[in-house]
Amino acid sequence: MGGFFGFVSEAQCVADLFYGTDYNSHLGTRRGGLVTYDKEGGFIRSIHNLESSYFRTKFEDELEQFKGHAGIGVISDTDAQPLLMNSHLGRFAIVTVAKINNMEELASEMLAEGVHFSEFGAEKTNPTEVVALLIHQGRTFVEGSENVYKKIKGSCSLLLLTEDGIIAARDSWGRTPIVVGQKDGAYAVTGESTAFPNLGYETSYYLGPGEIVLLQARRMERLRRPNKRMQICSFLWVYYGFPTSCYEEKNVEEFRFACGKKMGAHDDTDVDCVCGIPDSGIGMALGYAAGKGVPYQRAILKYTPTWPRSFMPSNQEMRSLVAKMKLIANREMLKGKRMLFCDDSIVRGTQLRDNTKVLFEYGAREVHMRIACPPLIYGCPFINFTSSKSDMELITRRLILEFEGDADKNLERYAATGSPEYCRMVDTIAERLHLSSLKFSTLEDLVDAIGLPRSRVCTHCFDGSSRFTLEEENEIEAV
Repeated sequence: MGGFFGFVSEAQCVADLFYGTDYNSHLGTRRGGLVTYDKEGGFIRSIHNLESSYFRTKFEDELEQFKGHAGIGVISDTDAQPLLMNSHLGRFAIVTVAKINNMEELASEMLAEGVHFSEFGAEKTNPTEVVALLIHQGRTFVEGSENVYKKIKGSCSLLLLTEDGIIAARDSWGRTPIVVGQKDGAYAVTGESTAFPNLGYETSYYLGPGEIVLLQARRMERLRRPNKRMQICSFLWVYYGFPTSCYEEKNVEEFRFACGKKMGAHDDTDVDCVCGIPDSGIGMALGYAAGKGVPYQRAILKYTPTWPRSFMPSNQEMRSLVAKMKLIANREMLKGKRMLFCDDSIVRGTQLRDNTKVLFEYGAREVHMRIACPPLIYGCPFINFTSSKSDMELITRRLILEFEGDADKNLERYAATGSPEYCRMVDTIAERLHLSSLKFSTLEDLVDAIGLPRSRVCTHCFDGSSRFTLEEENEIEAV
């Protein structure tokens, strides 16, 4: 997925940029980058590969080279950024959090018009450069950003570091968040409000879908009003979000606790204790224990000294090995117990199958699993919420292919909680993963726990309900 952070201040504040960007490390692993602007020294930039190390270790020795009262940083799961650009709009640096489904189409159109690209990796065009070139086509930064909204299919939120301040533009449907923080003489902007407290910022504003603002040291100016319609990704609360972050003023850990409590209160399964699969399953498990009235016990722990993140490495075979190595079951807590575990989601199912095998080998009498969201039936066309390259990597779609002979047949029936097709699919997943029982949160409970109106939350990966055509997806509403 990826995350970004920016600051503009009356004082030199490179430390805010360094630590603020680092607080987005749970969102990506491939590239990290920082750029600052100083009136005398201009733009100073550095980009590093993070696939074999961490953001802080790559950048901490370089901090003295960065000068300025403004800067932006990024943790990217895709391309190298920030990029430095010079155009009729002026000089600027750009970072993006984006998924562009029609990128090659856009690149081909630009090449046909005589535009050239200076950035590419692995023989592919850099998505952030495509966004920057779309911005160049506007007469202003606002018009250029609206051009991005109109042209791309997918989603894109971005920060521009200009000579006049930072311009923040949220995705036109608000699929990814942008939040502003403020302290005396400084503004900061990011997708993760977790970045604010330890740096002394107070959350002051949430950008709306398609909204564009200019941040300077002591002022924030709205350059474009927000669109009325929003489809923020529900998976932010389920999986991506750090527990202390808030999106649309809705806290991640509160969601996970509420989701688990609702499930525990209505679950008639007899168990001895509850455990969360670290890290994103812990909040749900605490809520389940409260709702069910059974103790919470740490029967599985993550070895945090060397495995602090879940997104590395990018190779799937190595990711599976890392997933196994970083989680350690506590044999003494498992012996003879009817254990219930909570987790965020099931994608391929391989990790859960391996974990279940170990739990039984360590003496668990029963192993029940409760999942914070409904089954993942559809791939996400809007953000990079998993490393899956195909819908067929989803265990649900492989089973539908097995049942129906066609992986795309009767999807709406398999997505409908309680339908015969849904029950057959869930029962088979439980059987294949050797679980004593398996239950998923319902879509209604998921939305209720988030606390936003159903119409403002994207649940496409669960029910295929993105209810908007690609033409509607890229409409620019009158402002």
